[in-house]
Amino acid sequence: MKTDRIYPRFLITAKGTRWADSGHPWIYESDVLSGDENCENGSLVDAVSENGKYIGTGFLSRNSKIRIRLVSRNANDRFDPAFWERRIRYAWDYRKTAMRSDLGCCRVIFGEADGFPGLTVDRFEHVLVTQTLSAGMERLKPIVFPLLLKVLREDRQEIRGIYERNDVAIRSLEGLENGKGWFVIEGETHPKSTSTTITENGIEYTVDFENGQKTGFFLDQKYNRLAVSKLSEGKTVLDCFTHTGSFALNAAKGGAKHVTAVDVSASAIEMAKENARRNGLSEKMDFVTADVFELLTELEEKGGHPYDLIILDPPAFTKSRKTVTNAEKGYREINTKALKLLPRGGWLATCSCSHFMPALQFEKMLHAAAKDACVSLMQVEARQQAPDHPILWNVPETDYLKFYLFRVV
Repeated sequence: MKTDRIYPRFLITAKGTRWADSGHPWIYESDVLSGDENCENGSLVDAVSENGKYIGTGFLSRNSKIRIRLVSRNANDRFDPAFWERRIRYAWDYRKTAMRSDLGCCRVIFGEADGFPGLTVDRFEHVLVTQTLSAGMERLKPIVFPLLLKVLREDRQEIRGIYERNDVAIRSLEGLENGKGWFVIEGETHPKSTSTTITENGIEYTVDFENGQKTGFFLDQKYNRLAVSKLSEGKTVLDCFTHTGSFALNAAKGGAKHVTAVDVSASAIEMAKENARRNGLSEKMDFVTADVFELLTELEEKGGHPYDLIILDPPAFTKSRKTVTNAEKGYREINTKALKLLPRGGWLATCSCSHFMPALQFEKMLHAAAKDACVSLMQVEARQQAPDHPILWNVPETDYLKFYLFRVV
C-alpha cells in the first residue's frame, strides 16, 4: 500500500477482509475493528486488513450497519471529478451498447453495479430522476450531478433537469433527511412540470416522477413486458398489480382479445386508464380497483376458466430476510389461485422483484403452487431485469428480478 494516502485508515477483521476479497463492496459495522472517530459521515476512508494490507477505499457511514461502501480497490485512484466522470462515461457507454435504441427511458446509474454506491439515476426522456441512499453519494451530488448532464449532453442527449426522489425511509439509516425536488445547478433552468411522457415498446406513458412509486416508473420489466406482448394475441388477459398498466397495455398492443387490469390503488388505476386512452387501447380493456388477493379468491369461488393469460407482477412481498417465509406464502397463494383460474393450455407470467427471495426458493414455491393447483408447468422463458440494471455476480443484491413465463399442461 502507498504511504502517501490521504484518507483515514479503518482496520477490518479477517472475516471482513475475506468478504471484501470475494468482491463484495460492503463492509459491515461488525467487521470494523477501529478507525478515526472524528471522520465525518459520508467521507472517504481506506479499509485495511489486520496485517496492514490495503483492501479498498469507500464511503464511511456512521449510522448504517453497512459501515463502509467500497468504491475502488486501486490504491492509486484519486477521487477527483475526473474519476467520477470516467465512471459516468463507462456506465453510459455500457447502456449505449446494451440498450442500443432504447436509451430514451432507461436506468443510467444502478448503484453498486456501476460503482456509485447508493445512487440510482433513471432517465425519462428529457429528465433524470435520482435517488441518493448513501451518505457518501449525498456529499458528492454537487460534483456527480453536473457531470451527468455534461456526459449525456456531449453525446447529444437532451436533458433539461435533474429531479430528486429522496422521499424514502432508508435514508434515515444513513443519517440523511428526506425530501424531493429539482436539484439546483447554477446557470441551469429546469422544467416546471413534474410529469413527462415516455415511449417504451411503442407505448406512450405519462410518468409522474414527483409522486409515482420509486422514481415514477418501473424500467426493469421493459423486455419482460415485450415477451408478454408476443404471447397475447387473441387471448383474454388478467393483469394483476397493474400499477400504471404497463403489462396490460403491452398485452393489449400485442393483440389480446380483452385485458382486465387490477390494482388496489385508485390513483394508479386512473393513470392506467389514461395510458390506455392515450394509446387508443381503451375499447379492449377494463380496469378494476381491488385487492388482488381478494379478487382472485372471488374468481376462484365462481369457478371456470375466464382467462387465457394471467400476469402476476406484485410489489416486493419481502424487504428483509426475516419476512421471506411470510412472503413465500403470499407468492404461493396468488400463484395457486391464478393457476386454478387458467385452463389447460393457458399461460402464466409471474415474477418477484425482491432480492431477498432467491430464484431457487421462488422456483420451489412455483412447484408447490402447481401441485396445489393440480397442474403441471411448461417453462417458456426464465428472464431477469433489463440490461440497464446490470447484475454483478459478486454483488447478489444486484440480482433481484425473477420473471417466468409458463404454459399450463
